[in-house]
Amino acid sequence: MKNLLAAILLALPLQALAQGYPGKPIRLVIGYAPGGAAEAGARPLQKVLEPLLGQPLIFDYKPGAAAGVATEFLAKAPADGYTLYYFDSGPFTVAPHMTKVGYHPLNSFTHLGHVCGSGSMLVVHPSTPFHSVADVIAASKKEPNKWSYGTSGVGGPHHLSGEYFKSVTGASLLHIPYKGGGPAMSDLMGGQVPMLFSSLGPAVGAVKSGKIRALGVTSPTRSGAFPEVPTMDELGIKGFDSTAWFGLVGPAGLAPEVVARLTQAMQKAGDDKTLREQLNATGCDANFLNPAQTVERIKADFAKWGRVVKEANIRAD
Repeated sequence: MKNLLAAILLALPLQALAQGYPGKPIRLVIGYAPGGAAEAGARPLQKVLEPLLGQPLIFDYKPGAAAGVATEFLAKAPADGYTLYYFDSGPFTVAPHMTKVGYHPLNSFTHLGHVCGSGSMLVVHPSTPFHSVADVIAASKKEPNKWSYGTSGVGGPHHLSGEYFKSVTGASLLHIPYKGGGPAMSDLMGGQVPMLFSSLGPAVGAVKSGKIRALGVTSPTRSGAFPEVPTMDELGIKGFDSTAWFGLVGPAGLAPEVVARLTQAMQKAGDDKTLREQLNATGCDANFLNPAQTVERIKADFAKWGRVVKEANIRAD
């Protein structure tokens, strides 16, 4: 009886907190410096969630280790619902295969939903003979390792897209890692590298001006930012899906009432047409999934990227 009474008394503060949640501003952790793709998606989501929750969401930038710093911080944060994380999938589905991390992708967190996803895009310099993805595959097989592709860095989503592309097509391409997408795109436009697996956003101006050619996107559906560019699946590489994505997560152990409040707000946000259009415009196509679907996505991507990392022997930079 004493143990039961103690358990009830311990639960009372948590229940009171949950019933009145949220009663103060919520800290929203961002794993990168201001101005990047993470903030670009988090800003429109913030504007929709604030009136739904009745409290401001205050951004807290914690860049470092490809969002590993922010992910480990969130795993150790109090499970009170006042510290959340707008995360990208890399620390949950890729990083644990390349380096030792201080968290478990599932057990250390309360996953609240998938928000949007963005594939890479295969783009080439106009001086190359490549006018299709099939051209790239054929030329690389004819002259193995003659052709190279650039990315924003080792172990990033675009590097993984390139290695996944090689593994399923048999293409023979050398990887050229850059210190970010900007330098890589500059070298592509200057002809120093023949092709890139690139983010969609930075490629918009260069593609539309004809400075580079877009051959295909790695997401399973066409991008809202590039509706005219076919998917790899449409081009004959069936089932191809290399998508980095963003979601909302809290520390493990959030009270069920807090989870219900947050997921209800996320569901309503997903029905907001303006928000979906704003996310699509950033190159991150809106795709709101519930917590269970988000966990299944993490499990599937974790297994897939584990195979790719092992086969390509990718190690953290």
